[in-house]
Amino acid sequence: MSELTLFLIRVAFLAILWIFVLSAISVIRSDMFGARVPETARGAAPAPERRGGGKARKPRRGSPTHLLVVEGENPGVRAELADAPLLIGRGSDAAIKLDDDYVSTRHARVAASGDEWFVEDLGSTNGTYVGPVRITQPTTIGLGVQVRVGKTILELRK
Repeated sequence: MSELTLFLIRVAFLAILWIFVLSAISVIRSDMFGARVPETARGAAPAPERRGGGKARKPRRGSPTHLLVVEGENPGVRAELADAPLLIGRGSDAAIKLDDDYVSTRHARVAASGDEWFVEDLGSTNGTYVGPVRITQPTTIGLGVQVRVGKTILELRK
């Protein structure tokens, strides 16, 4: 082989090695500190003022009232849907804080749009599942639908 060919092979090998190292560092960083979430997705916009003297709207009859951990490391942990949007993860700012090695710091979010509830994966390493399906965009969930985050299963309940 010529000198030029050997040099190009060495440079290509080093480039591939550095790409691997940087991607591994990126995965570790996002697992430790959470994925970067745009300001608009964090719910940073101020909540619209409610009419009727600022009273909280009563949930419709038959609609869910809380999110409950049914299986996993923290069974029985619950968060009221009145405090939505709810952050799920290992971080201290999570509404449902999970002690699960397969859960990211900011793993998923449950939010309402009208009378429907949605779950959204926030760029987690291991994904969020609604039933057996891994979700990649906000997905509608209802009463009793199982949402798996790591080894933990959550459900909307009345």
